[in-house]
Amino acid sequence: MLEVRNLRKNYGAVPALAGISFKVGTGELFGLLGPNGAGKTTLMSIVSGQLDASAGEVFLADKQFHRSDRGLRRLIGIVPQELAIYLELTGRENLHFFGELYGLGGRVLDESVSAILNSIALTDRADDRAATYSGGMKRRLNLGAALVHEPTLLLLDEPTTGVDPQSRNLVFEEIRRLNALGMTIIYTSHYMEEVQALCPRVGIIDHGKLITCAAVSNLLASLPSRVRLGVRALPEKARIRLDSIDGARLTMRSAESVELECNDVKRVLVQLVAILSEERVELTSLEMEEPNLERVFLHQTGRALRD
Repeated sequence: MLEVRNLRKNYGAVPALAGISFKVGTGELFGLLGPNGAGKTTLMSIVSGQLDASAGEVFLADKQFHRSDRGLRRLIGIVPQELAIYLELTGRENLHFFGELYGLGGRVLDESVSAILNSIALTDRADDRAATYSGGMKRRLNLGAALVHEPTLLLLDEPTTGVDPQSRNLVFEEIRRLNALGMTIIYTSHYMEEVQALCPRVGIIDHGKLITCAAVSNLLASLPSRVRLGVRALPEKARIRLDSIDGARLTMRSAESVELECNDVKRVLVQLVAILSEERVELTSLEMEEPNLERVFLHQTGRALRD
């Protein structure tokens, strides 16, 4: 559905994008992850035809995409990071307005607006001015405005910024529903946990470069799990036995704490508990940490996401 080839964008001497290439398949839910300022919004602006690239090419549905190509632009729906709704209009009027911009009208538009209001849980407030909506409701209306013309490719740029947990869950449910119906979706965010929960495959952007692009399962499998335990005291014999557990590595040692890295947590836990019991070591705490995209980002870039 989308192919980006060596895309570059400079603002003066400052490179916002430094040669990014990737593909998104038809019907895919693809995550684009990176800290604020990494280049995600610039990339989405170019892909949606709002901004010209300094160099590189964008292909949409196997056709080279240019800002002037209105036919291809109709395939795209975009939910920008900043709200793009009219607060003086009602929710229903906002959706009608955006639908008319795409040439819709009459019964077709009325039915589309009603269906979208229902899917974003705003039917009861449809005829209230958007200025009276909560932050989460405005975000949901922002999503609805991108859907009224039934796009093939949906671009979501930080769609849950500043929303309450209930609205976030509603947005997630709608994204999954649309994707299940075959819509191709690109979800950009700096919230690792959101991307990990929604997207089977992700690209990680940092400083305008694509650091990695792979299935989430493969990225997580590339890192070990961690088991941390607190003890009253750890005799040397017990420490040596823990260090010799097959498939595990002792990474932190002190008189009262131990950390092991391993790929098979269940198997290692069985051996760990047996050793502590046999050596009469009193366990005071136990914590397990599975790999996540935050750790993947740290591993790939050498810094935390929010640095």
